[in-house]
Amino acid sequence: MTSLSHRVLRALDRFHADRPWDHNAHFHRWILRQLPRRVGSALDVGCGSGDLVRLPATRAERVHGIDADPVITARARELTPTAVAVTYTAADAPAGLPDGPYDVITCVAVLHHLPFTQALQAFRDRLAAGGTLVIVGVARERTPTDHLLSIASVPLNVVMALLKNRGRPAPRPVSMTAPTRPADMTFPEIVREARTVLPGARLRRRLFWRYTLVWHRR
Repeated sequence: MTSLSHRVLRALDRFHADRPWDHNAHFHRWILRQLPRRVGSALDVGCGSGDLVRLPATRAERVHGIDADPVITARARELTPTAVAVTYTAADAPAGLPDGPYDVITCVAVLHHLPFTQALQAFRDRLAAGGTLVIVGVARERTPTDHLLSIASVPLNVVMALLKNRGRPAPRPVSMTAPTRPADMTFPEIVREARTVLPGARLRRRLFWRYTLVWHRR
């Protein structure tokens, strides 16, 4: 890599450090469009500070958020109005997932931190008949399509940072304290394994270094 490339990358790092925006929250409205207008119960796995949990709470009778980080779940409770039917639990997934069943299960940018197959099996087993599972995930880049989408995301990432922050530096997001790890499965591997556990699941590569999975239990 040339010195010019290094300078460009450093400049981009500084730019995004001053103007962060939530790539995961970018998909929240899309997630809501995949869900029924009214549901009885919903579970969000890896709920963080509860941003996604509070959205389906407007159409569900009860919503449960679970996260391995007790600090972030405590913050989620602080941010959630007491009138909203939401509960939070600090526990590891998939072992610590509540029994269910749930009409909706969501999981955003968390699955690559978990044992993939066991987590999908746990989600499937806790989904009620007719329920919907929606996942936004992260895959390891390997194929030409992966790299093309990554390249296309770079300038769009700059545009989104400017639009989200209106050109001004943004406040720092809430920090996570739970351990994380990079994605180790490629998208083709994810598709192959996911469709073994969840026959008929719809998976799609997305911009901003994400993929989506939607599955309806019959």
